[in-house]
Amino acid sequence: MSADTPAFDAVLVGTGLGVYTLATALHAEYGIVSTTVTRIAVEAQRRSAASVVRELGASATDDDVIAELLTIARTRAAEDRIRGLEPRPLLLLCNEDALVELFARHREVLEKHYRLPIPSDAALRRIVDKGEFAQLCRDLEVSQPVTEIVDLADDSPIPPLDMPFPVVAKVTRASDLQSLTIPGYRKVYFIPSQQELDDLWRRHREAGFRGRFVVQELVPGDDTAMWSITAYRDGRGEVTLLSSAQVLLEEHTAEALGRPASMITTAQDDLLDMARRVLDAIDYRGFANFDVKRDPRTGEWKFFEINPRIGRNNFYVTAAGANVARFVVSDAILGAAIEPVVVTRSILYTLLPVRFMLRYVLDAQLRAKVKQAAREKVANPWVYGPDGGWARRYAQLVGLNHVRKFLRHYPRPTESGF
Repeated sequence: MSADTPAFDAVLVGTGLGVYTLATALHAEYGIVSTTVTRIAVEAQRRSAASVVRELGASATDDDVIAELLTIARTRAAEDRIRGLEPRPLLLLCNEDALVELFARHREVLEKHYRLPIPSDAALRRIVDKGEFAQLCRDLEVSQPVTEIVDLADDSPIPPLDMPFPVVAKVTRASDLQSLTIPGYRKVYFIPSQQELDDLWRRHREAGFRGRFVVQELVPGDDTAMWSITAYRDGRGEVTLLSSAQVLLEEHTAEALGRPASMITTAQDDLLDMARRVLDAIDYRGFANFDVKRDPRTGEWKFFEINPRIGRNNFYVTAAGANVARFVVSDAILGAAIEPVVVTRSILYTLLPVRFMLRYVLDAQLRAKVKQAAREKVANPWVYGPDGGWARRYAQLVGLNHVRKFLRHYPRPTESGF
């Protein structure tokens, strides 16, 4: 860490891969050890050199999380003053929609202690609800799948859809599912018939769900038709980071369906221009992650959703040469302009052994491209040098566990990815 390194601390909230790699990015770029506040941590977080974990327990409430954040901030400020120092800036980050919404609800008190680079309430309303996002895309003439919004707020009969089956359905706001137990729950539902759709409405209503669903046409194409975009837009209104990656394989368990397990970074200027247009239109602030699919019938980009966070797989950006920590620190800590970056380096990001993953990549041209990228660099997000040999062994175990899950839940690729 050089003398030019800014003096600040980072507090991260949440568990799992996305928060772990935020901590390693901050550690690699600035040498800081973050504090991670979570209910239950994964073992890699507990053992990492990049953060100190404060576990609150599975029963901790949102109020407990906020109280812990305020305690940390006040304690750090008091310690600095005892040493005769000005309190260091505190950067607060997370990687979960519900936590971004929690921070927004407590924005006034948190911003007294933390630098909080998240979207405004107005921007959040346009994107957190998938129905609002669908309208935003229509307003901007950004293509989406054919979409209908179904409201389960009361027990009124739901008319048949005005689109052919099969369809894909998911709740518009994941936070509406908190504390509910849904029989047969899946993150994304593949619905082949009206009868199964009616059963989906029945199960959610009986479980107490009173939110909304977004129902969309099934855009053809397997996992390799999916794309991910990671972006950062600063307080000056400048999109300083854009990176896109073609998905090679997504997870296929019920609770993780749609999470990329392998990707290859590939810059697509027209796709990134559309993402920038969406962010600018709502005066967005902070990290954003888009899910997009390329319709093989037309070659058209279909935007599925935007998440108000960096995304679980953010390490693909850092591994391709654009450490994600630089963009948020330059903005929220230094208040400085940074030269915008569009990531162009092609690297292979994967949680799985490369040979196993390739069995799902059927297109010969794409297979050759993936093999070439693998010769350049294979990036596994669980492998962080300062965490030593344990991290490498952990990454291998995670990979083997994924292999077992794929053999059980998605043993061979399908044309639709379902």
